[in-house]
Amino acid sequence: MAERFRDPGDVQERLHRAGYLADEAIASALFLADRLEKPVLVEGPAGVGKTELAKTLATIVGARLLRLQCYEGLDESRALYEWNYRKQLLRIQAGGDARRAIDWSSVEEDIFSEPFLLERPLLEAIRATDDVVLLIDEVDRLEVETEALLLEVLAEFQVTIPELGTLRGTRRPLVVLTSNNTRELSEALRRRCLYLAIAYPALERERAILHARIPGIEEALALQVARVVRAARRLDLHKSPSIGESIDWARALMALGYREVTPEALAQTLPVLIKSRSDLITASRELRSGDNPVSPDR
Repeated sequence: MAERFRDPGDVQERLHRAGYLADEAIASALFLADRLEKPVLVEGPAGVGKTELAKTLATIVGARLLRLQCYEGLDESRALYEWNYRKQLLRIQAGGDARRAIDWSSVEEDIFSEPFLLERPLLEAIRATDDVVLLIDEVDRLEVETEALLLEVLAEFQVTIPELGTLRGTRRPLVVLTSNNTRELSEALRRRCLYLAIAYPALERERAILHARIPGIEEALALQVARVVRAARRLDLHKSPSIGESIDWARALMALGYREVTPEALAQTLPVLIKSRSDLITASRELRSGDNPVSPDR
């Protein structure tokens, strides 16, 4: 397969043009994932742009995005494949009538064949003949036992179906796994991946993100928003504000005509940034201390 990127700088530049401001670590990880044909495990707190990175990666390489959203209780019928039971039942009913018995051997061979197979994201990615980015989102929400579903796919790029045998891919996709680090992933899974840690952006990078995502935002407002959000993330909140919520908050301030973050602006728009009652009480108290909404950032 042709190499998608010239070097890490090419990755970084193309991500920037697509509106994703990546640092050198992110660019290097994606470059190596392509060259080494390895999945990349992206770990960090919720809201730092892990999922958006995979979406933007698909955009810049012109690939189709396939997403497996992980959750507790996910099994192979949702991750890999399942059989079309309704279609199988119709085939069984059509295989016999009141005058003759069903030839079960031929029917069984028929119903466990390709026309009755329903592909789920992992199998679809393996069998794809076009360029694909496979996003396995929030892999840390899976039970430890369920991780085994991923190992054959990530290590051998194949899936074994008892009725059909082993199905091997011929066009390896780019694979991005994300984790919010809510539990420790298995060593077997980590060994199969490159590793990328993403934290909340530094002040200047968040300001740059606001400029990139909100055309026309004034410099003073972008800087103040970045400072207040940074201060909020230092508080003892149940959920720290994400980059997306930072962008939404800046847009809300602009929509209401604010050119700076005043105490009044903070009071009116803080629920756009903070999303729970207890966190709102804490943030309102701490961020407005001394009537200065950015005072915690000193």
